Amino acid sequence: MPLFGLTRLHIMSAQISALIERWQEGDDRAAEAIYNQHRESIFRLAYGLLGNAADAEETAQDVLAYALTSIRRYDPQRASFKTWLHTITVSRCRDRQRRRRLPSFSLSKWLQRGGDARDPALTPERHTTRAETYNEVWAAVQSLSQPQREAVLLRFWAGHTYQEMADILDCPLRTVQSRVRLAYKQLRAVLAPTQLTNIEGERAP
Repeated sequence: MPLFGLTRLHIMSAQISALIERWQEGDDRAAEAIYNQHRESIFRLAYGLLGNAADAEETAQDVLAYALTSIRRYDPQRASFKTWLHTITVSRCRDRQRRRRLPSFSLSKWLQRGGDARDPALTPERHTTRAETYNEVWAAVQSLSQPQREAVLLRFWAGHTYQEMADILDCPLRTVQSRVRLAYKQLRAVLAPTQLTNIEGERAP
């Protein structure tokens, strides 16, 4: 990773550590800052896993409420704060998925929910083409098994390392790598190379 990237990560880590410390001391503004910084990320991951905006919103609030009230359970020596939050998010989404079947939804809506801005440089025809591509990609992602879908979203959208994914999913590192490899092989069988690029392009910074 470039030195700039490492510096940015260290700054972000120091900032969240300071906010956590302030919240543990009873500073409500720190809790609000933690909520605002992480809500969108949790919502997008939950929406990607659940496919329902209302459920994703409820899950995001549930995850953050739990995290803030159980903040002393967070151990920075074991995982980053983002990894801890995404672990809770996956767990809550799995609970919801056990109670109902995953509905159909389009990737274009998922991206829009995440704040994907409409590009004014694109013509209406290119907007339509891009939306169709997103829908085709997401239909392929939906066809994956739940473990493979989780792996794809955590790897190519949330940008987690394989070790972080193993911690989040509570499974061996090799299992995580295998899920990503098998999922990518399955996607490659039904999608064009340019469409696969759309999946890889969703990696978080």
